[in-house]
Order: sequence, then C-alpha cells, then structure tokens
Amino acid sequence: MLHSAARKPEYNGGPTRFAVPDDKVPFSVAWPEYAPTEYTAAVVAAQPVWADDPGKVAEINFNELDGKVNRVSFEGKYGIDTGTKLPLNPKGRTGMVGRGLLGRFGPNHAADPIVTRWKTLENGQRVLEVVLIKRKDTGDWAIPGGMVDPGEEVSVTLKREFGEEALNTVEADASAKEALEAQVDELFKNGAEVFKGYVDDPRNTDNAWMETVAMNFHDESGDVFGRFALAAGDDAGAVAWVTVSDDLKLYASHTDFVRKVAAMRGAPLK
Repeated sequence: MLHSAARKPEYNGGPTRFAVPDDKVPFSVAWPEYAPTEYTAAVVAAQPVWADDPGKVAEINFNELDGKVNRVSFEGKYGIDTGTKLPLNPKGRTGMVGRGLLGRFGPNHAADPIVTRWKTLENGQRVLEVVLIKRKDTGDWAIPGGMVDPGEEVSVTLKREFGEEALNTVEADASAKEALEAQVDELFKNGAEVFKGYVDDPRNTDNAWMETVAMNFHDESGDVFGRFALAAGDDAGAVAWVTVSDDLKLYASHTDFVRKVAAMRGAPLK
C-alpha cells in the first residue's frame, strides 16, 4: 500500500512538500523533474542527544546496529542515495528530504502500547475501550507511544511510554512513581504483537521515517485496570478510555492498529 500521510502537503511547523503523485512514489520510477523540499526542523538541527549529527553521516553504519542505535529496518535492507549518501525511504518518495521533525536518518524506531479493556453497557453488551492520549503537537488522539532509546529493549519502551504519557509518572513523587511502575509491570506481563514495520507518519521524509512495534495489553476481566487512574503527562494534553468504534480517527497509522486489536478481541464496531 502506498503511503499517504507521509505525502500530505502541509508539514507540521515546516514548509509545504513537493507534490508526489501515486505513480511517482517508487524510487525505481525515473523522475528527473523531482524537486523535493529540503527541511530539517530547528529543534532537530540543534543536535539534541536523540538526533544525528549531519556532519558525521559518513560515519553512520546504515542497515545495521550502529553502536547502540538500531539502523536496521523492519522492511528489510533500504537503499542509500549515491549522491548524498543518505538512506532512502523504503516506501518511496515523500516530497521532502532532510529529517523534518525526526532525529535519525533512516528508521526512527518507536513502540506503541495499545491498552484495552471491556466495558459492559446497561443493555449487557460489551464494548472495547482503549487508552488514548491527545497529542499536544497536533491535537490528534493517539496511542500513548514513543521513541525507543538507543540500546533500550522495546518491552522497556512500551512500559515507560505508557507510564509517562497515560499515568504521568514523570511528575509523580518517588513513592507514587514506584507504585505506578509496579502496576504497569503487572499490566504489561502479557502482550500480543499487533504490528511491526513502517508507519505512514506525517513526519516522514525521503531520508527519515517512522517504524514501530505495536503491542496489545488487554485486561479481560477489568481487575487490573480498575486499580489505577489515568493522568495525562509528558507529551499528552489529555488521556482517556475511549470506546473503539467505526468512526474512530487517530494519528498516523494508529486507527489501523486499534482496528486490528478490535478484530483480535472480537469486538463489535459501531
């Protein structure tokens, strides 16, 4: 399937992308007229710890574990531009080169915990609920995920991001944080993989793109989730249990992930 969010003309906080029609998306299709917009956000260009140094691109080992930074794509081996020596998006052209809002050239690995439970309505019907956050940057509702730190196991990222964004462990005092983390540990003992691969994300460029591992952590009885209160933190403007329905519209590919979970759990969509 062709990526579409990665080709949206408007880029959050940045310039407009060069328009890429469907038939020109693959890099294998010759397109001499292609003139992508070049953009790397100021926050990325300032070289925080989570961003690459563009002056050291020649030293980066793409398509492999580069020190502690994982440069391997779930999509297989990606190409390298012979001129710029920069990696090429495995899903094709996006109308933008540089890194945009992403820190790493090549794959930027994330982890998305999809936390669900059943809710019984007054008529006795069960509906599936999922924990969602409202992103501060775009205002979209989304799964409370985040980036995998260099050298970090995905399982650790999943727990950390859920704790920070949905339980606000960042602002909790030491004893409260310890209690919350213990609850998250119990909650995340058993998970089912929902998706692993490229994410059609509006931040993607020709040289930098999002990939994720999405896991479902489901409370069949409701006993586990009933013991903690949601509290928005970190990058979340709000957090809530939301009923999974046909008209649910979420950030990037998150709608697809939640729909897959609903199918896994046999949840009715209305």
